[in-house]
Parts: sequence; C-alpha cells; structure tokens
Amino acid sequence: MEVRQMATAFLFRGDELLLMRKSNSRIADRPFWSGLGGHVEASELNHPRSACLREIFEESGFAESDLSELRLRYLLLRIKGDEIRQQFVYFGTTARSDFVNSDEGELHWVRKEAVLGLPMSAIVRAMLAYDFERADPSGIRVGTITSGKDGAPLMQWAELNDPLVF
Repeated sequence: MEVRQMATAFLFRGDELLLMRKSNSRIADRPFWSGLGGHVEASELNHPRSACLREIFEESGFAESDLSELRLRYLLLRIKGDEIRQQFVYFGTTARSDFVNSDEGELHWVRKEAVLGLPMSAIVRAMLAYDFERADPSGIRVGTITSGKDGAPLMQWAELNDPLVF
C-alpha cells in the first residue's frame, strides 16, 4: 500500500464557510464541494501546515497574513483502493470576502446551515457534522471511516493526545 498525504483548510467568515465546488475531478464522476487543499509535496512531509498555507494561496489568493487562528483540528484516515489516505484538516478564519478562483474549482461563501446539504465526500461530511455538533475547537481529533456491519459508512472518533507513557 502507498500513503497519500493531503492538507485541507476550512475557512470561516462569520457564519459562512469558504468552499470549493469541483466539477472536474479524477476522484468523483459528479460535481462536489470541499475545503481548500491538496496533496502534501515531498518537501512538506513534516510540515503539513506549510502545505495547507500553500494550497490556500494557490486556490484563493489568501496569504497567511489574511488568516486568523489557523490550526490543525482533524486528522482523517481512510483506505481508498491501494492507498492509505491521511488528511490534515485545518480550520481558521478570515475577514476577507474576496478571493481569486483557480483552475481547481469555483469558490463560494456558503452559510454554515447549508453546508451539510451539499454533495461532498462521506468523510468530510462526517467531520463537518461532528464539528458543527460539538462546537469544541480544543484539541485534535482523529477520524477514521470504515464500513459498518450494514455496509454503510461508519466514522470513529478519538482525541489525539499524549498518554505520557513509553
């Protein structure tokens, strides 16, 4: 198996979330919505925040100075085919309302209450639903998606912390 690392950002402005509508993708046969992000480059493997900042700039034109409180909130893990996918998910805020679209997709400010009604990957939907429901920005959560006994997607959550043991 190979490991694919990705970094993604979800940026808030008040009660709106900046999301990208992707029409052409090799991972889905229909349009879907996501945060800003992409693959971690080889030189960024130990610095997913740098990858996240690079992706934010490439996809929106927002510089680090345009962002506040950008911090790692989730680490998502899943198996997709012959890959283990590890996604570092950052949440932050911005006061900017303008953005620069990229070839990756169209950016839109979406009201928070409308976000979960949009087509998106099961793991991202589960993460956002979990985050919106618990409203606790402290700590880092690890989410894994697997299949339940009925074959439906099943998310499992744990808080990532140091148990202070060898």
